[in-house]
Amino acid sequence: MASDARSILLVEDEKAIRDAVAAYLDREGYWVVGVGDGQSAVEEFEKHHFDLVILDLMLPKLSGERVCRAIRDKTSAVPIIMLTAKGEVEDRIIGFELGADDYIVKPFSPRELVARVRAMFRRAQRAEEPQVEVLDFGDLVIDISGHKILVEGKQVDLTASEFKLLATLARHPGRVYNRMELVEKVLGYDFEGYERTIDSHVKNLRAKLGDDPKNPKWLYTVHGVGYRFEAPAADDAKGTGASEG
Repeated sequence: MASDARSILLVEDEKAIRDAVAAYLDREGYWVVGVGDGQSAVEEFEKHHFDLVILDLMLPKLSGERVCRAIRDKTSAVPIIMLTAKGEVEDRIIGFELGADDYIVKPFSPRELVARVRAMFRRAQRAEEPQVEVLDFGDLVIDISGHKILVEGKQVDLTASEFKLLATLARHPGRVYNRMELVEKVLGYDFEGYERTIDSHVKNLRAKLGDDPKNPKWLYTVHGVGYRFEAPAADDAKGTGASEG
């Protein structure tokens, strides 16, 4: 493996699909480790540092859902693209609630998957670019340059998509973003998802930040529209203008 090659863990139980996808990724210059069951996926993830995981949901030995949870328990940073034959909206939402960053339904073109991988790495690279920017809201500190979140002085691990979503909202306190705007800004215009994906990411964010949706401190739902971020110091601005929609 070249020292600068991006590494990908490919978890797919159908060998023909796994081999085809691996061949396409290899031609793009990625270093790919392919496995056919969930238990092997967890073992490989523990042995190597991967830059991205492509994860089938329907797996022998250990389900894709359990693999995803195991990966997220170890690190929140690695992007995960889920593969599945399930095409229902609820199945996609469950995938995002587990911590997936993207989702592609079988049957799919390996070229489409490679394009998703490239787009995911582009977004990750933009997030890694040096930025002298720290958003300090007292109990919540968003260190853009360090890609860190502190809540009451303690670091909180977020996925790349969750971090981008929070930073997008927090850069403009009081501004209401509709779901489609957030899909485009956080997941990219080429993301073929649903607006409800954002709801899943907000739900995860609230849980990690300890932000009660019934009595929010930072993340507010604007019913029928989308979401806005409010800094606690701006209490007198809540409930006016942008909060109505």
